[in-house]
Amino acid sequence: MNRDLLRDLCAALAAALLVVAAALVGAAIKREKDTLHVGWPPLYANWVPHVGPGTFIAPFVAVAVVAYGPVLAARLPWRGLLFTVWGTGTAWAFSLALIDGWHRGIARRLTTKYEYLQVIDRFDDIPATLRDFTNHILLDPPDHWPPHVAGHPPGATLTFVLLDRVGLGGGAWAGVFVITVGATAAVAILVTVRALAGEVLARRAAPFLVVAPAAVWAGTSADGYFAAVAAWAVAFLALAVTGHRPRLTGLASGLLFGLTLYLSYGLTLYAVIAGGVLLLGSRRLRPLPYVLVGLLVVPTAFTLAGFNWWEAYHLLVERYYQGAGGFRPYGYWVWANLACTVLVVGPATVAGLRRAGAAPVRKRVRTCLRAPGTATETRLALLLLGALLALLAADLSGMSKAETERIWLPFAVWLLAAGAFLTRPRAWLAAQATLALLLNHLLLTGW
Repeated sequence: MNRDLLRDLCAALAAALLVVAAALVGAAIKREKDTLHVGWPPLYANWVPHVGPGTFIAPFVAVAVVAYGPVLAARLPWRGLLFTVWGTGTAWAFSLALIDGWHRGIARRLTTKYEYLQVIDRFDDIPATLRDFTNHILLDPPDHWPPHVAGHPPGATLTFVLLDRVGLGGGAWAGVFVITVGATAAVAILVTVRALAGEVLARRAAPFLVVAPAAVWAGTSADGYFAAVAAWAVAFLALAVTGHRPRLTGLASGLLFGLTLYLSYGLTLYAVIAGGVLLLGSRRLRPLPYVLVGLLVVPTAFTLAGFNWWEAYHLLVERYYQGAGGFRPYGYWVWANLACTVLVVGPATVAGLRRAGAAPVRKRVRTCLRAPGTATETRLALLLLGALLALLAADLSGMSKAETERIWLPFAVWLLAAGAFLTRPRAWLAAQATLALLLNHLLLTGW
């Protein structure tokens, strides 16, 4: 066994021990006084071993990716690879969700009392509802918003309202939408990696973006959809700053960043990832005016409609502490959240991040910033560092105590690209798939 592989295994083992510690300490807290408000700490889930239609489909998808993924990723034409990643990632997420069954795993996930579909009929007059939105965030009014509606800007709920308006109403269509759109996040990340760090690394990352434990929560939660929108905003920015139709891609990036701000307050931290992309771009300033113009569109529209983002955010903070955020212990979740992230990204990502940490040596960082076509591994490592810093900032904020396996999906999906650093992809892909299958068969997750 070579030294690098041994270090990879040690990193994966250390991450596994973190998960075990979070589980044991969490169980002890629940026995003494349950302030965690989760069924199977550190995850928002319950121990319910079960099988379903996906039990017979998901292993087939996993075996196909493990056996053929690395070879196809290296040989397929680039556009063909992107469509293959999207299609296979969609199949993986659907098959995992179907382990819980069609109704429990997909059709009913977004119809619970916490979710967006509960309030579709209250948006009959969209402008009036937007003007009145902040009056229903706190728990004081009897008609307060459900937790997920109150916890997000109205762009999140409006997505499902508009789906309903075009005839795609109900939980089944909502579930299909978030899985299908959410799977495009992997495509956006590949586009970004290719633009900033080269096609070779993008191809090596592709199988790891397909078969990942993150799909357990991307199907079916709206955060998978949020992750895709935010990832495409970054992808278009990466194209813009590397000279690929900078006007068009810059404008598209700005539009999507603006939409991202009205899907989730926490995704303002994507500014860290965007800053890293600008730093790595060869034409950093040229597309910025178009990005800024695009960025103004969605906020301006919502503001003119009567929704005050800043007022809503401050009310959300108050609402958060009115609920579970007020009694969930920060001292536990500030590190147990990271254990959740380990389960989301899997052991391969942990090992890949260990290798990435050795890439950005000071001299090579200077080289890659001055000459964009060089030191590609260092460039990818810096991109991953931006996502990791955003995730750590979310952790320290105290506004993500528990449920981060869902809430942090938009940050965690970027870390999956660390698989590009691994030299034995099939073994690590098998570990990723095994973890995902165990999680979905042994636990009944909230999403």
